[in-house]
Amino acid sequence: MNDYKMTPGERRATWGLGTVFSLRMLGMFMVLPVLTTYGMALQGASEALIGIAIGIYGLTQAVFQIPFGLLSDRIGRKPLIVGGLAVFAAGSVIAALSDSIWGIILGRALQGSGAIAAAVMALLSDLTREQNRTKAMAFIGVSFGITFAIAMVLGPIITHKLGLHV
Repeated sequence: MNDYKMTPGERRATWGLGTVFSLRMLGMFMVLPVLTTYGMALQGASEALIGIAIGIYGLTQAVFQIPFGLLSDRIGRKPLIVGGLAVFAAGSVIAALSDSIWGIILGRALQGSGAIAAAVMALLSDLTREQNRTKAMAFIGVSFGITFAIAMVLGPIITHKLGLHV
């Protein structure tokens, strides 16, 4: 038997967690070209505030990544991932319903606060054998890059087709 071949469980875990992570990133990345294009139409917007709206996601994600990783060690990976996705969804709703730059900033801050990357990677590590972790992590990395490329194209197309403008 080839010990380096992923088991069905390892493949399911890799694809499942890769999909969860990619879909979360797709929603986050799709807004970037739209916000930079239409952001000045938001109530109270300035170039600086649009920059803050874009950057606040990464800032809050960076702040919460390590504490949430430690929390996932204590309460479990899955509850933290589900909770993080719920916080991300709440932030998405707030941002989507907002007509002001401050609402967008609040929504994006909440989205970033739903930091699940550390817990996703830890769960993937828990569910794969050591000899297959590199492949599993590489899959997540590749899916991240592909998601970014798709989102940069898809965001403006969807915005245009639906006639939506920020």
